[in-house]
Amino acid sequence: MARSNRREAGRRRLAMRLPQMRKLIMAACDPLQLELFEAYQMAVEARDAVQRQRFDPNLVREYDETCSDIEQHVIRAMREPSYAQRTS
Repeated sequence: MARSNRREAGRRRLAMRLPQMRKLIMAACDPLQLELFEAYQMAVEARDAVQRQRFDPNLVREYDETCSDIEQHVIRAMREPSYAQRTS
């Protein structure tokens, strides 16, 4: 999946996952926010691939935690405009 496609897929997935932030997520254009969307999509893709293979439940749990961590970063990035400057 191309980078821009991954960003948009992550954006849409996060908008569904975080309905209270949907409008902000869909309007986001800050580079940090776009990177978070892409990272989220990549983590979800990896988690789903590991889950389909029934490879290692601990690895699935790690990817779930990564997805949750990214969701929290997205929430902070949407609520705090200065968050992007602090984390860059």
